[in-house]
Amino acid sequence: MEVRELTCIGCPLGCSLTVTMEWDKTGEGTDGVPVITVTGNTCPRGEAYARKEVTDPTRIVTSSVTVTGGTIAKASVKTASDIPKGKIFACMEEIRNVSVAAPVHIGDVVIENCAGTGVAVVVTKDVELA
Repeated sequence: MEVRELTCIGCPLGCSLTVTMEWDKTGEGTDGVPVITVTGNTCPRGEAYARKEVTDPTRIVTSSVTVTGGTIAKASVKTASDIPKGKIFACMEEIRNVSVAAPVHIGDVVIENCAGTGVAVVVTKDVELA
C-alpha cells in the first residue's frame, strides 16, 4: 500500500487530499492499475485531480520566445493544453530554440507539436512591429 498527500488545485478551496493506492498480490489492481482511494476532497474535481496526479501527472508549460523586429524582445507562450510531466524538459528545449518575427498575436502557434506530445505552443502576449 502506498499513501500520498496532495493539495488539490481543482478549485480555490485547496483541499488536503489523501490518496491510497493498493495493488493485489500480482502487483496490480484492477485492469493493471492500482485500486485508488481518495479522501479529503469536498467536490468531484478533487477526486479526479488526485487520480490523475498519481497515475498520469501532466502540466501546462509557460515560457517565452524571442521576437525579432518587435516593440519588445520576448513574447510569452504556453502549451495549448497540459502535457505529460516527463516531457517538460524536452518541451522547454524546443521553446528555447524558437525565434519569431513581429508582429505576433495572442493565439498564434509557434510550435505545432511540441516534443512529440501533439500539443501546440501558443503566444499569450501581442508584440507589434517596432
